[in-house]
Amino acid sequence: MHPIGQLKSHFLTILDLFSRELTGRTPPHIIHASSVSAQIMPNISLAFYSNRPMSGHRRKTERTMFQIQLSNFIAILVFVSSWSLYSWLAYRSPWSKNTLSHAMDAHRYRWMHAMLKREVRIADTNIASGLQQGTAFFASASLLAIGGTVTLLSAMDEVTALAHTLNLPFLDDPIKNEAKTFGLMIILAYAFFKFGWAYRLFNYTTIVMGSIPDNCHEENAEAVEASLRAARLATLAGRHFSSGQQALFFAVGYLGWYAGPSAFIGTTLMVTLVLLRRQFFSKARKAVLPGPNTQDRVSSGA
Repeated sequence: MHPIGQLKSHFLTILDLFSRELTGRTPPHIIHASSVSAQIMPNISLAFYSNRPMSGHRRKTERTMFQIQLSNFIAILVFVSSWSLYSWLAYRSPWSKNTLSHAMDAHRYRWMHAMLKREVRIADTNIASGLQQGTAFFASASLLAIGGTVTLLSAMDEVTALAHTLNLPFLDDPIKNEAKTFGLMIILAYAFFKFGWAYRLFNYTTIVMGSIPDNCHEENAEAVEASLRAARLATLAGRHFSSGQQALFFAVGYLGWYAGPSAFIGTTLMVTLVLLRRQFFSKARKAVLPGPNTQDRVSSGA
């Protein structure tokens, strides 16, 4: 087969696996409106139930099948909605000015402003280098995790056999496991791209920092403008780095789907609450805010 034809075949197979996980198995009494759409997205295309009479057992089976489809759909909807809601609250809502990330953005601008007054900027370059190294670590970790999902996809038969041995019924379907693993791979790939772009932005930040002339002061308009550009780049890099971390955190919540839709919803809500607490109510947020707080009294022994 031509390579393009093989790629198309693999892509359609992946869509089929993922859609089966969303909707469950196709009951024998469902008649699809289009055979082509049924091959690509089973149970998502228009379907009509047959009018022939069914026994009580078959009606119960149909009801159970519908519940499985609905539970998976609700679980994914909760996952996407929670991730979107958190991103909106932390970065775009009217309350985003009260978050830890917003406070750190202000400190980035103060950092660049203070750098203008320093004749020796070794500390500033060390800080930027440390930010780059941390971002590179998370990017490498995301790549390793993607490789782990590829390995898991190639060893799905062994996973199914192990699930039977350990009596884990929620892992005994290789088709569902492959669909869930493919979704996890997409989340990890998104995290990698975010970390990769954040690394490059931190690199741009160091270049702009290097363009600031030495022995300059606040009266130097060119130096002030260059420091503002560096601060904007550092802030943007921090945002992309935070987005990559969000993807990793929600990937942890996504792992609950392997245990079923209910566990998926539970782990998603748990991750969302933890992240919201860190942004709005954590001790780290209070520590970076201006003015005294209770931590100062505890640390000083007062």
